[in-house]
Amino acid sequence: MQPDDKLCYCFHVSQRKIQNYLRIHKPRVPSQISECGGAGTGCGWCVPFLKKLFDAARVDQTGAIEESAEQYAQARAAYVQNGKGKPPASAEPLP
Repeated sequence: MQPDDKLCYCFHVSQRKIQNYLRIHKPRVPSQISECGGAGTGCGWCVPFLKKLFDAARVDQTGAIEESAEQYAQARAAYVQNGKGKPPASAEPLP
């Protein structure tokens, strides 16, 4: 993924915004990332990715999501369609 690609489709939060939040605010636990635009509080798909970025930030690394934006979006769509999460009405529509 590129830095400006959405990481949280429910609340339209980019990977860059999360990385900047981690760098500036230095949250003590991963759940505090939800203070960054509500990331991770919608369907739940992005939570493991948020934790990955949190862990990388704890050891002073940038961290990045290896999947392409298209792969990430398709995997999220499958996650939601399989009933594993329910995005809010304001979320990005499924592809």
